[in-house]
Amino acid sequence: MISSNQISLVISTYNHVRPLELCLAGFRQQCSQPMEIIIADDGSDSPTRDLITRLALSFPCPVHHLWHEDKGFRKNIILNRALAAAKGDYLVLTDADCVPHPQFLEDHASLAERGFWVQGRRSYLSLAASNTLQPGPAVPSLRLLLAGQLSGAAKGFRLPIPLIRRNTAQRGIIGCNMAMWRSDLLAVNGWDEEYEGWGLGEDSDIGSRLYHLGRPRKFVYGRAILYHLHHPILNRDHLPKSKVRLEETLRTKKVRCSKGVNQYLK
Repeated sequence: MISSNQISLVISTYNHVRPLELCLAGFRQQCSQPMEIIIADDGSDSPTRDLITRLALSFPCPVHHLWHEDKGFRKNIILNRALAAAKGDYLVLTDADCVPHPQFLEDHASLAERGFWVQGRRSYLSLAASNTLQPGPAVPSLRLLLAGQLSGAAKGFRLPIPLIRRNTAQRGIIGCNMAMWRSDLLAVNGWDEEYEGWGLGEDSDIGSRLYHLGRPRKFVYGRAILYHLHHPILNRDHLPKSKVRLEETLRTKKVRCSKGVNQYLK
């Protein structure tokens, strides 16, 4: 367990203006606030910058906007830059298309434990729910479930006692709800920038390299709840190449990637 003010919250985004507004509104309403929020922006256009500029002053903690030019999918690069810049001992990672439960950060702070990283879950909002959700109020999960607009309900409700499995499994590694010690991320050299494209590889790769470092995960249900906004499936032409790279990481039990965060450390 740690204090939430030891957390650097990292939100990945790319041209998700309305989702990012919903996401940030959810973090502004948290029971506990982080040390800082870092928005890792993979080349969004100016409306994203304008939104962040408008909302940043309403937060009780600093909000930093890290941006680089849009040259295709380079999420791992901007995540490594966020890791290099982070001041917190502990990083909580999510995406702009996810809206947090009001106790999301409080839960992650309570789940933090040396020697482990944390994998939270997500439930899914329908297209209709995603289009009508308004910034600010907590997601009405029970109402949406009863209306058939929330799926993955087992992952969408905060339980009196969390269900936690400590393991090194591949199933369920997702980048939109992870938390790791900064020192562990530096030990594996952050994200592998050799991965290209969305949907498979980069999240499983860093989770696996943390396993190889000797850091199993705490796989959590009933805490650190996220609601994933509906969006179209993105192009996955890169998947065969990413799969081969991930299989090589698993076969060799690689800990450090060669092209990672070390490029950005002072």
